[in-house]
Amino acid sequence: MSTVTANALPSLRQDAGVIGLVGLAHMISHYSQLLLAPLFPWLKDALNASYTELGFLMTLFFVVSCAVQAASGFLVDRYGPRPILFAGLVLLGIAAFGFAFSPSYWVMALFSLVAGAGNGVFHPVDYTLLNRKVSSPRLGHAYSFHGITGSLGWALAPAMLVPLAIAFSWRVALMGAGALAFGVLAVLWLHRERLALPTPPAAPVSASHAVQAEGSFDFLRIPAVWMCFGFFFFYAVVLSVIQAFAPEAARLLHGVPVALAAMCLTFYMVCSAGGMVLGGFLASDPARCERIVGIGFGIAALIALVVALGSVPALAVPALFGAMGFASGIAGPSRDLLVKKSTPDNATGRVYGVVYSGLDIGQAVAPLFFGALMDHQQYQGVWLGLVCMQAVLITSAFQVRRVRRTGLAAA
Repeated sequence: MSTVTANALPSLRQDAGVIGLVGLAHMISHYSQLLLAPLFPWLKDALNASYTELGFLMTLFFVVSCAVQAASGFLVDRYGPRPILFAGLVLLGIAAFGFAFSPSYWVMALFSLVAGAGNGVFHPVDYTLLNRKVSSPRLGHAYSFHGITGSLGWALAPAMLVPLAIAFSWRVALMGAGALAFGVLAVLWLHRERLALPTPPAAPVSASHAVQAEGSFDFLRIPAVWMCFGFFFFYAVVLSVIQAFAPEAARLLHGVPVALAAMCLTFYMVCSAGGMVLGGFLASDPARCERIVGIGFGIAALIALVVALGSVPALAVPALFGAMGFASGIAGPSRDLLVKKSTPDNATGRVYGVVYSGLDIGQAVAPLFFGALMDHQQYQGVWLGLVCMQAVLITSAFQVRRVRRTGLAAA
């Protein structure tokens, strides 16, 4: 349950201000995750690197992000989310400019570590602010908007970086990304009072949790936390394939023109944002969140199977990406409720830090395996692997519910 009580509900304007600022920061987090992938065609020649080597840059990013995400949850619970958020944005801005001026592959690898450290703070920060400052009746819509801004960040990256690289160079594109990160930091600094977190009163942990999380690490004994971690691992694998390799694999499978293939990810992310609007209303009933997740990703898996095995006209491929994104987007807010229902009120930052580190691990592992498939020209295998991961994702969502209910019965 949100820390905000029914006795002192913030106004719509207050809630909207917090949701908007958190969403803006979240957009930059997701934008930063695609700083390099849209530029692979340029980086491959400029750095004389294979797809596997370029995928390794993403692996470095997400390995560091995973470690920082788990650790930053403790820092958020202790020092508050605002200073941690500002530090993350500074690191992302520095990394983008570092990429732009990198003379070699290994310098790019160094700044991948810096970017990963910056990206790692956002989920513990964001969900602590939303859960602590947004009123319960608006929390589903807060999660929806949070997911929408993330999808828009992913959509903005190729839409901004590719035209800049075509018009000028990949270095200019990355300098533009750095300027954007520092611009958002300036906006948040000007409105920093909205991000201040009051000291919460001492309160007992809700009886709805199977284990009380009074000690710093007691939350790790909650089985549902680890099931959520597994769910987000598989979700990240799916996401990583779609972001980094699926458009190129579809282009080579179905003869999609290069310019049209470059828009597939933008179609996916924009439609995903639209799906999250609907998903925010569906998430108003937490009891059905697992079913919504299963239906959304089930439809997405069927569409991916059509791309893998069907004879698809080239012009239809972006539309299929959009449909897949919309179906996945519907599941987004309910996906976040899976975690909230398993989170003790006094360990929000720590739980979200550990659970969402599954995202980073999945995105660190996936490029190595699927990049190798691309190097071996197994383009259909990329899409069939995506279908398999989506099926495992659906199963893991229902496993979260089963473990949580088992824990509640034991309690």
